Amino acid sequence: METSERRRQLKEALIAAAEGAIDRHGLAGVKARDLAREAGCAVGAIYNVVADLDDLILAVNSHTLGELERLLAPPGKAAPLTGPEAAVAQLIALGQAYLDFAASHTLRWRALFEHRMAAGKDVPDWYLDEQMRLFRHVEEPVAVLLPDIAAPRRALVARSLFSAVHGMVILGLEEKLQALPRDALHEQVRLIIRSLGYGLLAKEKPPPASGER
Repeated sequence: METSERRRQLKEALIAAAEGAIDRHGLAGVKARDLAREAGCAVGAIYNVVADLDDLILAVNSHTLGELERLLAPPGKAAPLTGPEAAVAQLIALGQAYLDFAASHTLRWRALFEHRMAAGKDVPDWYLDEQMRLFRHVEEPVAVLLPDIAAPRRALVARSLFSAVHGMVILGLEEKLQALPRDALHEQVRLIIRSLGYGLLAKEKPPPASGER
C-alpha cells in the first residue's frame, strides 16, 4: 500500500474516532492517546496526517454541518416559495428540523459552537464557507418576506432569526435551567418563528433605535 493511501486511511480512522469521542463525551473526549488507541496507531503518528487536534475537530464539525444541511434541505424536496405564507412555513420547517437535529445529536451539535481554535490559529476559510452555506437556507425565505432589502441586510436578518431559534433550542435543551419536553419546545419554536416571520411583513416600521438614522 502506498504511503499516501495509508495516510488517508489513518486520517479517516482518526476522524471517525474523534467523531465517536465527541458523540459520547463532547469535546472533552477528544484526547490524542485515546484516538491513537482506537485508530491503531502511535500518538505521534496522528501528527503525520493532521497538524493538531483542532484539525480533527474541524473535520468532525464539517461532517456534522453536512448532516445538518442534508436535514435542512433534503435532495429532491426543494419547492419554490410562492408567497409570504410559504416563506414563513419554510422558516418554521427549518427551525423544527434544527431542533430535532440538536436534540438527537446534542454533543456533536454543541461542538459546532463550543470549539475554539488554539491561540494564534485562525479558522480556515473552507470551514467558514461551510458555515455560511447553511445561512443561505434561511436567507431564501427572508428574501420572500423582505424582497426590497439588500443582500447584506438580508443576511443579517437571517442571522438574527437563527440566533433567536438557537437561543431557544439551547435553553430548552439545557437541563441546568429548565429542560422542556421536545413537543413543548417544538411548539415554542413554531410560535417564535411565526411571530418573527409575520412581524417582518408588518407594514408599519418601528421607530429607529437611538442613534440610528
